[in-house]
Amino acid sequence: MKRAFWTVVLFAVLLAACASVDLNAPIPVYDTGVDPNAWALIPAGTFIEGQFDHPASIDYDYEMMVTDVTVSQYVDFLNKALADGTIKISGDQIIGFYPGDVFHGVKHEVRIDPGDYIIVPTDDPASRFTFDGTTFTVKTGWENHPMTNVSWFGARGYCGYYGWRLPTELEWEKAARGSEDDRPFPWGYDIARNNANFYASRDPFEDMSSFGSRTTPVSFYNGNAYDGYVTLDSASPYGLYDMAGNIWQWTGDVYEGQHYRYTRGGSKDTYDMDLRVWVRNNATPTYYSPGVGFRCVRNP
Repeated sequence: MKRAFWTVVLFAVLLAACASVDLNAPIPVYDTGVDPNAWALIPAGTFIEGQFDHPASIDYDYEMMVTDVTVSQYVDFLNKALADGTIKISGDQIIGFYPGDVFHGVKHEVRIDPGDYIIVPTDDPASRFTFDGTTFTVKTGWENHPMTNVSWFGARGYCGYYGWRLPTELEWEKAARGSEDDRPFPWGYDIARNNANFYASRDPFEDMSSFGSRTTPVSFYNGNAYDGYVTLDSASPYGLYDMAGNIWQWTGDVYEGQHYRYTRGGSKDTYDMDLRVWVRNNATPTYYSPGVGFRCVRNP
């Protein structure tokens, strides 16, 4: 498996060595004041891409969600899509149809034929929702946290259900960095603990001696203070929040001869260096994790 898998495994091992992780520990509840239904316009034009500052261009306008998709938004989708037959139950999984990828027979490539693939597991204790066999329900307090434990198929399925799509890696990077300079982080050139949710950032949702590292509400790092914890306004130049830290974000590219899908942004379980806008990670499209989620893009 690739790095996304090993990040979570290593993190779990470290926690297990210290103490049992309490997945149901109470959480503080904060209203960040940012609408998770908002979209930001990313205009066509040039920008600087990658660690080595390659000139790049996107010749069309597009819009991206200001925040990651929340647990509340995703649970609403699950209930609607389950009711209308778009997705269905299979054992301890919710599955949905994917049309498949062209198979090129490249070394290590895995065939992905048309068929049903996992959207989300229904019984994972790390999920922030419950399922009683009929209805999905958000666990209290997690409504405005990013949706996690969702596969690439589940992320793509959500976006497609509403006529949207996952961003390409290039679209994601422009939205994160802007077009004015070569900044490594969405907000600028340096990173502080209260810029983003990353490993040992000491936010109110992290306690490595008990419940470990947890997500923060979407757009938590917007300059507000929460019970004495003062955040820095860490939006991207286009006003997007959590483009660094909190969760890795699935992107939509399907590369020829590869079965892996790529994520961007770093997460609550990675070090600050992994929050730079050019860092990428990958995993199989059936992979899901408490540190992986997504947001969508659409044509204006």
